[in-house]
Amino acid sequence: MASSTPYTLKWGILATGGIAKTFAKDLLTDPAIRDVSDVRHEIVAVASSTSVDSAANFIKAIDGPSSAKTYGSYAELVADPNVDIVYVATPHSHHFQNAMLCLEAGKNVLCEKALTVTAAQARKLVATAKAKNLFLMEAVWTRFFPLSIKIRELITSGAIGQVYRTSADLSFGQSKPDGSLGFDDSNRMVNLDLAGGALLDLGIYALTWVFQTLYHTQPEEEKEAPKVVSAINKYRTGADEQTSIICQFPKHGLMGIATTGMRVATDPDGKGSAGPAIRIQGADGEIQVMPQAYRPPQYRIVKKDSAGTVEVVDCPIPTDPKRGGWGHGMFWEADECARCLRDGKLESATIPWSESIVIMETMDQVLKQGDVQYPEVITTDVFDPKSPLNTGGK
Repeated sequence: MASSTPYTLKWGILATGGIAKTFAKDLLTDPAIRDVSDVRHEIVAVASSTSVDSAANFIKAIDGPSSAKTYGSYAELVADPNVDIVYVATPHSHHFQNAMLCLEAGKNVLCEKALTVTAAQARKLVATAKAKNLFLMEAVWTRFFPLSIKIRELITSGAIGQVYRTSADLSFGQSKPDGSLGFDDSNRMVNLDLAGGALLDLGIYALTWVFQTLYHTQPEEEKEAPKVVSAINKYRTGADEQTSIICQFPKHGLMGIATTGMRVATDPDGKGSAGPAIRIQGADGEIQVMPQAYRPPQYRIVKKDSAGTVEVVDCPIPTDPKRGGWGHGMFWEADECARCLRDGKLESATIPWSESIVIMETMDQVLKQGDVQYPEVITTDVFDPKSPLNTGGK
């Protein structure tokens, strides 16, 4: 018999930047706003790599619980016995070292996307989690949206016939008249030391749509990694500023096109006037997903029929009036973590380890084809607990 008491997952938050605040605020929303009653979340600890004050200020900024422990180092966080799982919210340059720090300390991990900088690092994380019997998941929050779940169901049920092609874009129009992108070269978006560039930050979302519609929906015994052809335009720092990727699945007759960039925008006016960000095309019609790719508000089913049938489905993100109307959509991936841990699962079927690795292998190929090279300190797959990526340079 199922318990009537919700399973409570105790979170440690590693890093105190913008995405950590967004995720932590979602953890604090009432699960009832999204019709969830079987799991709940508690923030029990927060760590900054620089100072305990930064962690304390973080708790205040999110109106978090006063009971949460605050730490001025990641090592202290992962040593906290009250933490069930750690959310790794650092730049992707730091993910491998930070996630390994957690796993080596016996902590379950939800790590922001892109999971790592290289596929070799991703394989090492997975091997470590498996060996230590720990849960690990890449935080591809978009996959857990009801919208994404429904679209995958539509594909597998044949709602638009056999699907043959997906095109997906996530691009922001940052270009300035002087040719710059409007921020300093030290900005994480273009800084090679932070694994900057469009691909790992934005393009991962375009690839997410290609993979969740063309790869994830393949029968398990017939899974086929893509052949990859790509092109990159580099920014003056050496990071990629515009990237286009073709993913071919020849055995299945499928083709995915993922584009990303920082020069022109998917959605110039912010109102969806430019049309869909994603088109999933089948023999009997297509599914169009409105921008942005990471947090789509709507999809449309366009049927190939004489009536020109178009079904429009709005998918608003639920909000919590008790938390100032907050609700961003990251709570669904947190719920998945809680259910997996409750049920003794080490990985999620929605974004399994093998798929995170194949996506990283795809991005490896793209970066190699475009000759984008990151520093060895962020590409090594040798774990170092004393790495400056784990200690904040202390």
